[in-house]
Amino acid sequence: MDALTQAAFSAETQPTEAAIAPPMPEESHLVMPEQDLFRFDARTGRRKTLVAHAAPWLSRLLVFGGGLALTCWGGYEMYRVIDVGGITLLKWMLLILFLANFSWIALAFCAGVVGFLHLFFVRPRPPAAPEKLVSRNAVVMPIYNETPSRVFGALEAIHEDVEATGLGGAFDWFFLSDTTNPDIWIAEERAFADLRAKLGPRARMFYRHRPKNTARKAGNIADFVTRWGGAYDHMVVLDADSLMTGHAIVSLAAAMEADPDSGIIQTLPLIINRNTLFARVQQFAARIYGPVIADGLSCWMGRDGNYWGHNAIIRTQAFAGHCGLPHLKGRPPFGGHILSHDFVEAALIRRAGYSVYMLPSLGGSFEESPPSLIDVAARDRRWCQGNLQHIRVLPAKGLHLASRQHFVTGIMGYLASPFWLAQLLVGLLLVLQASYIRPEYFSKEFTLFPTWPRFDAERSLELFQVTMAVLLAPKLFGLILALSDGPTRRGAGGAIRLVFSTLFEVVMSALLAPIMMLIQTGHVLHILFGFDTGWEPQRRDDGSIPFKGIVWRHWSHVLLGVVSLVAALLISPSLAAWMSPTIAGLVLAIALSWASGQRSIGLALKRLGLLVTPEETTPPPIAARANALSQEMAANGHDDADGLRALHDDPEFCAQHVAFLPPPPHRARGAISPERAMAVAKLADAQTIGDAVHWLHHKERTALLHDRALIALLVRLPEDEKPENR
Repeated sequence: MDALTQAAFSAETQPTEAAIAPPMPEESHLVMPEQDLFRFDARTGRRKTLVAHAAPWLSRLLVFGGGLALTCWGGYEMYRVIDVGGITLLKWMLLILFLANFSWIALAFCAGVVGFLHLFFVRPRPPAAPEKLVSRNAVVMPIYNETPSRVFGALEAIHEDVEATGLGGAFDWFFLSDTTNPDIWIAEERAFADLRAKLGPRARMFYRHRPKNTARKAGNIADFVTRWGGAYDHMVVLDADSLMTGHAIVSLAAAMEADPDSGIIQTLPLIINRNTLFARVQQFAARIYGPVIADGLSCWMGRDGNYWGHNAIIRTQAFAGHCGLPHLKGRPPFGGHILSHDFVEAALIRRAGYSVYMLPSLGGSFEESPPSLIDVAARDRRWCQGNLQHIRVLPAKGLHLASRQHFVTGIMGYLASPFWLAQLLVGLLLVLQASYIRPEYFSKEFTLFPTWPRFDAERSLELFQVTMAVLLAPKLFGLILALSDGPTRRGAGGAIRLVFSTLFEVVMSALLAPIMMLIQTGHVLHILFGFDTGWEPQRRDDGSIPFKGIVWRHWSHVLLGVVSLVAALLISPSLAAWMSPTIAGLVLAIALSWASGQRSIGLALKRLGLLVTPEETTPPPIAARANALSQEMAANGHDDADGLRALHDDPEFCAQHVAFLPPPPHRARGAISPERAMAVAKLADAQTIGDAVHWLHHKERTALLHDRALIALLVRLPEDEKPENR
């Protein structure tokens, strides 16, 4: 500590700091070794303690056997479509791309059939709430530059609901902050102080802020597990937009207690609280079709399932022992730390002999979704990089075959877009060749008959109709189930509105699909060319994006749509009609993207009773409570307050902030932080707190807020002069 700051750091604050309760409990360490992906001895795997559960072979046969059979049929029909007068290189390319895309939707169709049959005939019921719990559980919410009133209000509502079950003593609550914005960090601490004061000293509510968000969310969770995880049998992992009822959380804990072989138990979160057009379309689709897809997935996965990173419970010691993520060799985007960590953690804990499965029938698990098409595209960029990274994890030794299938599913979720685009382009080239380019009817080799570039139009139409049926069938299954369930049907506005909402969603999805195809293709190409995505905080409010930004993002999509329309009309009006859904989506890209983020359009549809879900008709009490608490917290103005002024104007809070800081790291002689040096210089030159607030930039503020001595300099600055005294 230099002489200037040492003199400023008076001892008078020490008694106040000592009286402040620590932000975190006493540490209880767990070792979390980094796992070797390509070395694994199967003999070290855990032996199951319960009677072995039979693998769901019938469901897997129906899903994968049915998907393979349907793909073979589709491939044969496509071969017959193009096998008119011989097959050229372009036709072979078209066949291969068709098989890649058709196999993808065939598998989803078969999983939907299994889910539909299971839900329609079995109708699984949610588990009953337990009467007691013997385990110690941590509920952890990682946060990264989120609006504090939203996340603190949500966790308080969850805490209240768990306490209402009478089993609240089995849970401790943790905000795990990786926030890098200094003002949001201070707002988090103020919200935490208010929450602690409100709940009283007996509430086991804790807060930790990491100075550096190493390895992002995975590193955030790993830091908690290695430092405090030893005190807890299980941890319930939430996201910043998560909500879970008390019944759901205690049921997860009870399921873990009853099943010592379980490593991760995942819930099916429903989307709520959405008002923009795009978000309401997603919310409706997730509510009506989501259960069919999720139940089919759960049926074939059995206990070899996957993890989506939140709204799930994890066996802490198993996670620490087997889920330490390695750094992939090389530079991002394919090297470095693993972005989509949840899939890998599920695969590693399954490799170690623990079960991973889903409880799709357990209600009370909720999340939110991005408010517009552009917001989804921004999130998808990060997810795309993370899923393509799994190409390097896919051949890891010892993984269960189902885990490899989960990786393939995630990878294909993004490669499907460039495959679809390539299929469209090859199809256009074939049509163009047949219409404008003189074909080589006779090859250099001797043949008795020429090679005519023709197609079987009738068979092609039949195949197109089957493809559309396979693609839309899961939506139809969801609609049938919703219509047959009284509460769901009434909650969605009645049978007629439910049908019209489904038709509206299908049309919107069809128009948005080609836009997302181009966006995801761009993501894949950027990643293949070596561009890293970074990690920006997700926008969660319903505020619309400026129209200029929308035009900049989609002008190329509109241009491609116009060019495609003109080219199709020049070739053949029937081709333009055939491609009309794709062309319409691209030509209208700017208008659709603008409309997608409009709250007014979403609410207008809601007033008409369209895209309504049962959770809107009868809002879950926990959602209403979380919204009320968030509004109550937002009213105090801390979310948007200046962090430096908050420390300067509130000595009690300043003492708390200083007490919460970890011990300063060792600094080698001569290792001077430029940001700290600039902060010292500016504080020395400042005559009032206003000068410091105006002069200190983002990184300098962050350095100041981590440094007790610089904080002492800050709080000694006088108030700004009043205008009449100048």
